[in-house]
Amino acid sequence: MRSYFVRRLIYSMLTIIIIATVTFFMMHSIPGGPFTRERPVPPEIMRVLNEKYKLDQPLYMQYLDYMKGLFTFDLGPSFSKIGISVNELIIEGFPSTAKVGFVACVLIVILGVPIGIISALKQNKPIDYLVMFMATLGVTIPSFVIASLMIYFFAGKLGWIPPFGLSTAASYFGPVIALSGYSLSFVARLTRSSMLEVLRQDYIRTARANGLREWSVISKHAVKNALIPVVTYLGPTIAALMTGSFVVERIFAIAGIGRYFVESVSNRDYTVIMGITVMYAAFYVLMVLLVDIAYAFIDPRIRFEKESK
Repeated sequence: MRSYFVRRLIYSMLTIIIIATVTFFMMHSIPGGPFTRERPVPPEIMRVLNEKYKLDQPLYMQYLDYMKGLFTFDLGPSFSKIGISVNELIIEGFPSTAKVGFVACVLIVILGVPIGIISALKQNKPIDYLVMFMATLGVTIPSFVIASLMIYFFAGKLGWIPPFGLSTAASYFGPVIALSGYSLSFVARLTRSSMLEVLRQDYIRTARANGLREWSVISKHAVKNALIPVVTYLGPTIAALMTGSFVVERIFAIAGIGRYFVESVSNRDYTVIMGITVMYAAFYVLMVLLVDIAYAFIDPRIRFEKESK
């Protein structure tokens, strides 16, 4: 088991290095630069700026310098925000992004999974039709439409929530619903279909034939196996939610990472773009690793099969 985790950690590090390398060269292959403006900057000022941020060095030296900073958790200075580093921007924006993302993740798990299970147990009954209708609606409506509707009705017409910011507990309602709408609906649908498939398995029929109570069959045998595809989906989803939604944060004027990323793309702020991309990649890789660990707890056969190879 220990060798498995060591191997996965090495693969994770290699993945992050590859992503950082590809992102670095892609950013530097784009015509222009971080100081390119519609109104041309005087050549002397441009020379000073390039010298200050070491953009006048050969590309391979810039790459080695960036990778050296990455290994020491120094993501470099922001090109558009003078005197502020990428680390400071991430530290400033991550708490707001993470709080909204965390609440959205909790909502998805505590509502999506039970709703999917109930829908599967009540297949082809009114509650199943209602859940599937709502889930289909949630999957098809984009988050920016939900966010706009939340602001129009709950903030504008009813005045129940503030239209922007995260100043009060009620202010989380809009961005959390907009952020979790799609994933909540998808998890409900995924849990339902997975439960229906498990309930048709022979070992479930055998458990019922042996006289086990229905609650025991569902809770001990069906739900546990039905959750494997749900856990697989939740890993990357949690990573995506915890690292911010650019659109939702923009609509609700949340000072999170998404806002900085959008601004950095507009300003060609290479270091911020690369820093947030690498942070998202690291979070994604971490969640995939945690999902693999969760497999071993949900179904020990998965762990044993891997170790026997």
